[in-house]
Amino acid sequence: MSQLKTTHNAHARGREKLMAHLAMLSFALLISGSFSLGGIAAKYAPSAAINALRYILSVGVMWVVASQVMKVKLTIPKEPWRYVVLGLLMAVYMFTMFKALEFTSPVATGAVFTLMPLISAGFAWFLMRQHTKPAVLLSLVVAAIGSVWVIFRGDISAILGFDVGRGEAIYFIGVVCHAAYAPLLRLFGRGEPPIFVGFWAVAATAAWLMIPGIPALIHTDLAAFPAEVWLAILYLAVATTAVTFMLLQYASMRLPASKTLSYGYLTPSFIILLEGLIGHGWVSLTIWVGALVTALGLVISGLLPD
Repeated sequence: MSQLKTTHNAHARGREKLMAHLAMLSFALLISGSFSLGGIAAKYAPSAAINALRYILSVGVMWVVASQVMKVKLTIPKEPWRYVVLGLLMAVYMFTMFKALEFTSPVATGAVFTLMPLISAGFAWFLMRQHTKPAVLLSLVVAAIGSVWVIFRGDISAILGFDVGRGEAIYFIGVVCHAAYAPLLRLFGRGEPPIFVGFWAVAATAAWLMIPGIPALIHTDLAAFPAEVWLAILYLAVATTAVTFMLLQYASMRLPASKTLSYGYLTPSFIILLEGLIGHGWVSLTIWVGALVTALGLVISGLLPD
């Protein structure tokens, strides 16, 4: 991936900007799969054990790609405290996501996930004085309205009667951490190769997750895991850890934080689509109208100047 030589508050143009938006579209699709597969895995194993296993695999995958494929020397990074902070934020996010899925549904967690863009915009202003223009904020609101409509399946009474449950409250803590992650990733940038940053960020996350993970693994019968759990762990390790980190790192260096994570508004729509494909039923036409409204908000956001 090319390096963007710019300041913390400058943004990409032309082809670089288009590629950054495509990266985040792919990010949203891959993340959506983690909710459905994570929900399946959470029925059979503790969240701490699942996260420990996925990150052990993720570190291995990132090491092979970095050192063997891309021939990058994985020396100890300068200012390693940066990765300690980033790893902690992502570890909290991952742990709370799986913990929440023990209490609530993938679609409900997808609803909480849509709070991330506006929270991230707030962190970007606080950390880097990165301003979000009113027109961009308006487009995010449009996207949010469509997303909420999708989340609650077009049921006005469900929207008005929304009651935050235990799972949603747990996951909200993780969402706040993830919202801070994107602007910090940009603020902490020191011109290092993306794969170098990716390896050490994943390694730091793994180290934090081992704290609750090792005791959980000791008391977990791994041989009793059904095939779908191992499939979920493999997907989470490769697609939604190694690959999505690279996509987020690429886009966060080229787009404002609010635009980068605005793609989270597509997550509920993708989740509903995936839930239908795996046999959990399809939604009505009115739900897809909400999905189109969300997409429209994102298109407007993408076309507006940064």
